[in-house]
Amino acid sequence: MIQLSRRSFLAAASVMALAAASPALAQTADLSKLNEPPANGEHPLGPEGAKVTIIEYASASCPHCAAFNNDVLPKLKTDYIDTGKVRFLLREFPHNDAALGGFMIARCAPPERYHAILDVLFKTQESWVPNPLEGLKAIALQAGFTEDSFNACLKNVDVAKGILAERDRASGFGVTGIPYIFINGVPFEGDRTYEAIKAQIDSLLAQG
Repeated sequence: MIQLSRRSFLAAASVMALAAASPALAQTADLSKLNEPPANGEHPLGPEGAKVTIIEYASASCPHCAAFNNDVLPKLKTDYIDTGKVRFLLREFPHNDAALGGFMIARCAPPERYHAILDVLFKTQESWVPNPLEGLKAIALQAGFTEDSFNACLKNVDVAKGILAERDRASGFGVTGIPYIFINGVPFEGDRTYEAIKAQIDSLLAQG
């Protein structure tokens, strides 16, 4: 069982999980398996048959990822995801222990609460990231966790291993920074603004 302290929040979980899921950095990106879901499953938004699929690799404590979630994703959801034109997949790419802890809480919650918890994590980064153990506990309690179930989640090595294994898999797809976006299997090189992504989506939708 992993014992966590305020000073070493999730350090033990990271060490144990990384030992079991060693990095597999690729010399060149192989995107042939990009569309395969992570071994621990994923929570898509939008229909499976959508003409356009957006995959975003993000970290729960990354400010740029939060900006995309807070400013861009809601517009994409209204205009394209909810209308069945786009399928959106968020892939977990924690870049520090705080982000790993946030994703673990989302994973431990009932599946229907996954995106709601992520939304809270992104919208309240400035509140919980400076003191992630207490900050995540407050978010978890509001989401229906008890203190015992919160502590049990952060000690669940299998949950941590699943998240970190997907982060390691992403390195083979050429993911080197966050947020990193693929649109229909192609890395998106434009500005991560609604207007730029909208233009790419519209171009793909216009194709036969």
